[in-house]
Amino acid sequence: MDLSFNAVTVIGALLIEAALGYPHSLFNRIRHPVMWLGALLERLESALNRPSLPGAMRRFNGALALAVLLAAAILPALLLQYGARSLFSHLLALGVLAFLASTLLAQRSLYDHVAAVADALDALGLEVGRDAVAQIVGRDTKDLDDAGVARAAIESLAENFSDGVVAPCVWGVVFGLPGMAAYKAVNTADSMIGHLDPRYAAFGWSAAKLDDLLNLPASRLAALWIAIAAWFHHDASLKAAFSAVRRDAGRHRSPNAGWPEAALAGALGLKLAGPRAYHGTLTADAWIGDGSNEATSTDIRRALSLYRTACIVQIAALLLLALLIALL
Repeated sequence: MDLSFNAVTVIGALLIEAALGYPHSLFNRIRHPVMWLGALLERLESALNRPSLPGAMRRFNGALALAVLLAAAILPALLLQYGARSLFSHLLALGVLAFLASTLLAQRSLYDHVAAVADALDALGLEVGRDAVAQIVGRDTKDLDDAGVARAAIESLAENFSDGVVAPCVWGVVFGLPGMAAYKAVNTADSMIGHLDPRYAAFGWSAAKLDDLLNLPASRLAALWIAIAAWFHHDASLKAAFSAVRRDAGRHRSPNAGWPEAALAGALGLKLAGPRAYHGTLTADAWIGDGSNEATSTDIRRALSLYRTACIVQIAALLLLALLIALL
């Protein structure tokens, strides 16, 4: 494995995605790779997850569907990576692979979606704010007050920083473009079928478990990047971020989401998570952080500022890693 080459490729991908996002012209022509994976999974689920099948068979079929999805993601990525490195010069191959890898990151789009919630609350009112945050969270939003909308946006920022930015980078450094593609396949499957309702509890079991495993290192790194980023902001606390992670990360229903959420809650002096409703059912989730739960649009913007710095911290860490590997 060429970890140094992979790390530089990931850095290039982060810079390209930060500058360009996913170009609208490209989206209009070919949609997005995640949408291709989602369309394939929908067909597999329709064929393999019939309600008449026993639970054990549906679990086996879910693992089979996940294997097909992984093959559909990994094999083209392997061909692209091998082809780029075989046909092009070192520098050109790096550029081509960085562009391809940039399509598997959500760095800029995450910022834009969360910023839209703050903009809506500031300029258009609570109803539009609820609509905006409904685009990025799975909970019920129709009864959220201003603070609930702001907390939901900040929580989504923390969790998706780990899932949509840090995790693809981790697996990109380890395995290159195929690693990023494999991760996106698993993460897409988890978001579509990794639920506990009667339809998906068995069929989506393998996707949910594998997603938890793949996100374990990224969630810890995301918390670290957020905590380090807090050191550069006068209105955030590195010490409180680490304290909240130690105290509260394990209190989240997810084995991973609690880490970046706790780091962000502690750094900003907020209280996140807590009771919330999904499909009409109220959950008694624990609070994370020991600050105020009355978050505002200003807190969303503080979180976004910290997020930008955390993204820079990650790039700096990748540069350091590439240099260390090159020197060894």
